[in-house]
Amino acid sequence: MILPYYLRLLCLSFATFFVAHALSWLIVRRLAPTALKIAETVSPRWSSRLLFGLRMAPAAIALFLVVGFCVPSYVWLEPHIASERVGFACILAALLGAAISAVAWVRGFLAVGRTARYVRLCQSTGVEATVGRNIARVLVLNDDVPLMAVAGVIRPRLVVSRSVMNALSDEQKEAAFRHEAAHRISRDNLKKFFFLLAPDVVPFVSGLSNLENGWTKFTEWAADDQAVDGDPQRALSLASALVKVAKMGVHPTPSYLLSSLVDDDRDLETRVDRLLREPAYAEKPLAPMVAFARNASLVIAGVAATILLWPESLGGIHRLLEHLVQ
Repeated sequence: MILPYYLRLLCLSFATFFVAHALSWLIVRRLAPTALKIAETVSPRWSSRLLFGLRMAPAAIALFLVVGFCVPSYVWLEPHIASERVGFACILAALLGAAISAVAWVRGFLAVGRTARYVRLCQSTGVEATVGRNIARVLVLNDDVPLMAVAGVIRPRLVVSRSVMNALSDEQKEAAFRHEAAHRISRDNLKKFFFLLAPDVVPFVSGLSNLENGWTKFTEWAADDQAVDGDPQRALSLASALVKVAKMGVHPTPSYLLSSLVDDDRDLETRVDRLLREPAYAEKPLAPMVAFARNASLVIAGVAATILLWPESLGGIHRLLEHLVQ
């Protein structure tokens, strides 16, 4: 197919993004089991950061290569020919790159829209109240469905159903609100939004759900730890609150961009067990994670330095792109 100058640039950018993303995805998929094992050996806070960074790595690497090398090498070195032939493989890769990007952005912003509508509904039907010794402001919903969650991305709101408010004691509510406050401070809903924006390897096929599930588990553990803050009595209150809310019934969350106290009961037993058995929450050794991060950083820094210090780097990249176009 013959395309003009800027359409070739667009086609080449999407094709490069798809190829770089697919290769990075394969590497991350191979590293995922090791990363999950490392995550079990360190504190939940560090584990969630590791898994989040690894899940976002394919998109970040692909975007960096397109913006940092593909576009500059094309603009500076490609002659302004009115039109030029582009090969079928490049067009196919570009279409796939555009498709996975479009699916991810539509998925992300649909979730934002659903969340915004849900928060507006809560504000219009709920009653704002001030609770807890730390003076937390919450929206109390006159709803029988048990819910306590942080909803929203930019300005997340703490929402709780009247049934949960009536069921929990003051100590349980205090611990539960501290848990939700930890989600808000960590901006976990924003990270969920980034997960939605992370493209699939091909449309509608992620293949990295184990990293996302692991991140969800360790994020809940980290919020539990931050809520308890080493206090055994508070740990007991939070554990009893989890059990009591779970017994009221676990329902699907009304929006993806929402962090609930009890989203499902798959990890509930483990959460309660570690709350009751680990009241001190001592930081576990970080040596395995530090070694992993150091080695990965050295490899990435070495490759980047080699490319950036090589005078003909853009020329070499441009020649590689020429092969991709053909």
